[in-house]
Amino acid sequence: MLSLGTPYVPLHLLPAALLEGDSTLAGVVVTELRVPRLVLALVAGACLGAAGLVLQEALRNPLAVPEMLGISSGAALGVAAPLVLAVSIPAAAQPLLAIGGAALGGALTLFAAGLGRSPSAVLLTGAAVAAALQAALLVLMVMADQLDLQLIYRYLLGSLSARTWDDVTGLWPWLLVAVPALVLCAPVLSVLRLGDEDAQALGVRVQRARFAALAIAVLLIAPVTAVCGPVAWVGFLAPHLARRLNPTADAVRWLPWSAAWGAVVVAVADVPARLALAPVETPVGAWTSLFGVPVGVALLRSGKRRPKSPTRLASSGATASEEAR
Repeated sequence: MLSLGTPYVPLHLLPAALLEGDSTLAGVVVTELRVPRLVLALVAGACLGAAGLVLQEALRNPLAVPEMLGISSGAALGVAAPLVLAVSIPAAAQPLLAIGGAALGGALTLFAAGLGRSPSAVLLTGAAVAAALQAALLVLMVMADQLDLQLIYRYLLGSLSARTWDDVTGLWPWLLVAVPALVLCAPVLSVLRLGDEDAQALGVRVQRARFAALAIAVLLIAPVTAVCGPVAWVGFLAPHLARRLNPTADAVRWLPWSAAWGAVVVAVADVPARLALAPVETPVGAWTSLFGVPVGVALLRSGKRRPKSPTRLASSGATASEEAR
């Protein structure tokens, strides 16, 4: 990945280019453009993959993704609004705007659905909230001038173009908060799979746990969205790939694999984004959507034919008992 592009750097010359740094053209291209872009792709994909698993496990629905819960749309709205309204915002404050917008979208979803009492209600309400926020984004795009419109359009599709080390280092403070919370949240997600009543019987406060899971997802998604835009469907595809790898595991074991698959998906999708229509770069989010949706649907269909794990059987029994009541 570091070799491909203009100029092309052969694999055997990569170590020298990394060591030379600013002294040669190849060194500048590799160390200042390609390496930070690759690192950002890996970090962003890992965050989106982990957030997708958190949402799917908390809501017990394999279709729960940031794009359908108002989180990604809210984060994008928070970043795009100051640009259109000509409000000068420091680059360091953009993650705060994204977190505020994502938190607004997620909170609207939970409150409109009755504070998360029903996972299905949360998902359906989230789709409506996401549609409303996307409509607000369309209004902003109508108000924007031609230059801003091009910037917003590329941003909304998710792009890693022209990203530098400053963009990478801006993510670490948020990850230092989100990652420990994610590790603590993982065991609770496994309990939530059993159903609300069984989880309550085991001492879990379901509404608070679901709200906390949404807050952790916001902390993972919003800073990435502030830098890269909403890279679509990574949070949908990565958890399904993790489950396919080990279908009998639980959320604790799926979490690192979901993050790893998310990193791989974004890093791989960035290759055609850079090279497919060279010298013109295409948004990486267009490629993750193009391949992520059909692959995810295929994984869902094949997953239905696989035998259920004990955890899934318990979850199905809990769901059936809730419906009977």
